[in-house]
Amino acid sequence: MENIILTVEGMKKLENELEELKTIKRHEIAEKIKEARMQGDLSENAEYDAAKEEQAEMEVRIIKIENILRHAEVIDETKVDTKKINIGCRVTVKYIDSGEEEDYWIVGSTESDVLENKVSNESPIGLAMLGHKKGDIVKVNVPTGSIEVEIIKIHR
Repeated sequence: MENIILTVEGMKKLENELEELKTIKRHEIAEKIKEARMQGDLSENAEYDAAKEEQAEMEVRIIKIENILRHAEVIDETKVDTKKINIGCRVTVKYIDSGEEEDYWIVGSTESDVLENKVSNESPIGLAMLGHKKGDIVKVNVPTGSIEVEIIKIHR
């Protein structure tokens, strides 16, 4: 498994999720299984089957998070050079065709979240912007062709 790039915030978020899964969720699911067992015949017990499935999914998630954290390369955003775009930078761009401005946070693929404007360094726009400076016009290849954005601001 290759290194996974995380911001400090992303690492803390995963560590918190892992802690919650191991302490709170494991206990909750164990209680569900215990209650379902008390209902009798397990061969036709939908609650028991659902709880066991939930337990299996949770254990897979725990293993996945542990592997991510084991292989993570953490980027400290406070030390990111804001002269050029890199992972950990927050970037304000202006779309050339519409004049609209948008803020993005360049993160590793594990942390990307469209709803929070966290774009992966591997996404079309994230990859296209890497290494560029304020004032650069960047061509971004998208499924429908290409768009151009101007780098307005790079910050933390």
